[in-house]
Amino acid sequence: MEVILLEKIANLGNLGDRVTIKPGYGRNYLVPQGKAVLATQERLAEFEQRRAELEKAAAEKLAAAQARADAISKLEIVITQKAGDEGKLFGSVGTQNIADAITQAGAKVEKHEVRLPEGVIRHIGEYDIDINLHTDVVVTLPIKVVAEQS
Repeated sequence: MEVILLEKIANLGNLGDRVTIKPGYGRNYLVPQGKAVLATQERLAEFEQRRAELEKAAAEKLAAAQARADAISKLEIVITQKAGDEGKLFGSVGTQNIADAITQAGAKVEKHEVRLPEGVIRHIGEYDIDINLHTDVVVTLPIKVVAEQS
């Protein structure tokens, strides 16, 4: 299946690229999300007419992501959880907990933007968390997980 990308997609291509993908990926994700259209002669001509508009929208999204990144990078996040004597948490700190803590600190972050490459956090300590705001904008935010005082 060949499609024309309407925005930059990580590991696939940039705005306006004609790429060949598996049919399920196109039918179930890219086309319904408005991230791509089928590559036909009519769609290609229509895309070329709208190219400036789409590039402007992409630049605005990138600028908004940069502004959010600047706001997020200034935050200091501390998450308190119940923990045992050796520093092992009762439960864990996941993407939703981190997103909620950042939002409470003053910068809106969605759960799907938080990246935990090593999985959920199960011990107290300091961790560097990646916040993926845009395909070109990734913020590394230090968070501190501390034991709840009883």
